[in-house]
Amino acid sequence: MTLKDIVKWNKRVSAMYAAGIWTMICSFVYYKYTGRYEDKLVKEEVEEEPEDVNKNVYRTTHTKTVIIYKKDFVPYTTRILNLIQSFSGDAGPEDGSK
Repeated sequence: MTLKDIVKWNKRVSAMYAAGIWTMICSFVYYKYTGRYEDKLVKEEVEEEPEDVNKNVYRTTHTKTVIIYKKDFVPYTTRILNLIQSFSGDAGPEDGSK
């Protein structure tokens, strides 16, 4: 790579970086000006979930994860383990004897 190639590459990357930064700034200004940015923040704060024993809500600053457990649900890992144990000849959980 020659010095001219490095200078060309540097100019192109700088132009691409500047275009990306200006796009991000202009998008933020547009959403702030139209009021869409504030509406989303207000809707997230107002929304509350009812308390349920089988529901866990994990909130972070950027995400909200809701996990709902079904009644008498057996995890898939336990199901697979029971299937493998039935092929190996070990006593399964339904036998009760070991």
